[in-house]
Amino acid sequence: MILHCVFLRFKAALQSADKQAIFEAVAALKDVIPGIVDVKYGPNVSPEGLNGGFVDGFTVTFEDAAARDTYLVHPEHVVVGERIVNATDGGLAGILVFDLLI
Repeated sequence: MILHCVFLRFKAALQSADKQAIFEAVAALKDVIPGIVDVKYGPNVSPEGLNGGFVDGFTVTFEDAAARDTYLVHPEHVVVGERIVNATDGGLAGILVFDLLI
């Protein structure tokens, strides 16, 4: 399985309801894109202070790398991805993606 971790630096002006709507849109991809096992999201709760400004994030668990690769180019993911880029501080600079083989 692949654990796709996405950490975000949302724009300061973004409202909590807007963040929630983005996270719900990510979670809804599970019903549209095959191979998604689980989606989790929320704020960073680590007390270490090592988040580098990435204070929100989500994870998507995929059955395998092929499912992840399908997700990356899926039109529904592209739409949600553009929405995320537009909501983050610095666009792509406000997003950190890290995939783990689990």
